[in-house]
Amino acid sequence: VQLQASGGGLVQAGGSLRLSCAASGRTGSSYTMAWFRRAPGKEREFVAVITWRGGRTFYADSVKGRFTISRENDKKTMYLQMNSLKPEDTAVYYCALRLPGSASNYARDYGYWGQGTLVTVSS
Repeated sequence: VQLQASGGGLVQAGGSLRLSCAASGRTGSSYTMAWFRRAPGKEREFVAVITWRGGRTFYADSVKGRFTISRENDKKTMYLQMNSLKPEDTAVYYCALRLPGSASNYARDYGYWGQGTLVTVSS
C-alpha cells in the first residue's frame, strides 16, 4: 500500500486549503484513514480520522468545526478541507492508513504513511 499526499502550501490566516491523499495497492474494503500533523518543534499529533465503510469521522478538538475530512471510495482518496486556518495550524501534514482496523487517534495503530505535505499559515 502506498499513500500520496498533496495540496499543502502557503496561506494567510483565515484562509483555506484542501489536502488530498490517494491510496494505491491492496487495501481491501475495511480500512481507516487519518490525518496527523507535526508542527515545528512539537510531537506528531492526531488531526482527523474517517472509517472507509461507514464514513464515521472524528476530529481533534483543536480543529473541530474548522476542518472536514471526507473520502471518495471509488478513487481511494481522502481529503481534508481546512477552513479558518490559524498560524498554529502550520505543520507537515501526514496521511495514514490502518489496515484493517477501526478508527484510532494513535499514530502507532497506522502501518502506512504518506510522505507529508507542508502547510504554512502566515499571520
